[in-house]
Amino acid sequence: MSGPLITQPNELATAGVAISNLSKSFGDNLVLDDISITVNPGSVTALIGPSGSGKSTLLRCVNLLETPDKGVITVGSQTVEAGKRVTDRQLLALRRQVGMVFQSFNLFPHYTVLRNVAFPQEKILGRSREEAEQRALTLLERVGLKDKADQHPGRCSGGQQQRIAIARALALNPRAMLFDEPTSALDPEVGVEVLAVMRELAHAGMTMIVVTHEMQFARDVGDHLVVMAEGRIIEEGDPVDVMNSPREERTRRFLSAVLER
Repeated sequence: MSGPLITQPNELATAGVAISNLSKSFGDNLVLDDISITVNPGSVTALIGPSGSGKSTLLRCVNLLETPDKGVITVGSQTVEAGKRVTDRQLLALRRQVGMVFQSFNLFPHYTVLRNVAFPQEKILGRSREEAEQRALTLLERVGLKDKADQHPGRCSGGQQQRIAIARALALNPRAMLFDEPTSALDPEVGVEVLAVMRELAHAGMTMIVVTHEMQFARDVGDHLVVMAEGRIIEEGDPVDVMNSPREERTRRFLSAVLER
C-alpha cells in the first residue's frame, strides 16, 4: 500500500447503523425474521453463519437494494421505515451514506480502472470529471493500484478488482461500509490483499458491517459478532467470547465446521 486510506481525522465522518425488527420474505420463504442490530459509529460488526441464513439479504436491505417487509433502518440521520413510501431523494440520501462491496466486483468492463472509480462520483455527487479523477487517483494509490489506472478491469487480478471496488465505494465519501463476503471469490493468498485494506479502514474508524467466513478477521478486527441461522440471530457478543465459548449448539456446530476446514 502506498499510504493510509484515511490521512486526516476529519476526512472520515462515520455514522452508526441501527436495524430494528427487520423482516423480509420472498414469496412464502421468510428470509429475515425480526432482526435487530445496533452498530456504533466507528465500530465493526461481523456477520457469520451458514449459507442461506439471510446475511446477504440483510445487507441489501440496509441500503434498500431489497425492500424490507417490516422494520426500521437508520444510518446516521437517515431513517427508513418499511411500508412507508421512500422518495427518490430519500433513497439517494441513504445510499450516499452507505458504501457497499459485493462478492462479485461489479466493475464496468468497458471502462478503465480510473473511470470505474471516477464515474460514480460524477453521477452521484456531481463532481467535475477532473475532481472525480483526482480523487480516484488518490484512492487507487492508497490501495496500491495507481499503476492500473489506465487498464481495464479484465486485465487485473481478482484481488486487484476487489480493491478497485473498495476504492470506488470510498470515493463517494460513505459514512458506513457494507461488505458482503468480499473475499469469498478469491484465492486465500489474494484475499489477504483485500483483508489488509479492510483492516486499515477499521483501524481508521470506518463503521463497517462485514459478512464473512474469515474467522480470524472477525476475531481480530470485529468489535461485535452476530451469528445468524435460518433468518434469525441465534447468538451475538464479543467475537472472542462467542468463538471461544459459544452458548448455542447451532453456533458450536457452525464454528466447528468452519474452523476445521
